[in-house]
Amino acid sequence: KRVDFKIRACARQVSVAGSFNEWDPSAKALRQGKDAVWRTWASLPAGTHEYRFIIDGEWLEDPSADAKQPNPFGSYNSVVSV
Repeated sequence: KRVDFKIRACARQVSVAGSFNEWDPSAKALRQGKDAVWRTWASLPAGTHEYRFIIDGEWLEDPSADAKQPNPFGSYNSVVSV
C-alpha cells in the first residue's frame, strides 16, 4: 500500500529511514515543495513499520505520526500501520 511521508522543515536535505528500508538514511530522500513541505512516498507491505526522518543529519520522529515506539537510543520511532 502507498504510504505518504511529509514533514515541514527548513532544511537542506531530508530523508526517511525505517524498518522498511533497513534504516538506511540514503535510501529514501524527500523532495521539498514550494510550501516548504518535504514529501515522498513508499509502497509498504501490510503490517506495522517504524521510521524516523533524517533532517540535515539529525534523526527525528515524525511530529504528525499517530503512534510511536521507544527505541534503544532513548528516543522514539514513529509508527505507521498498513
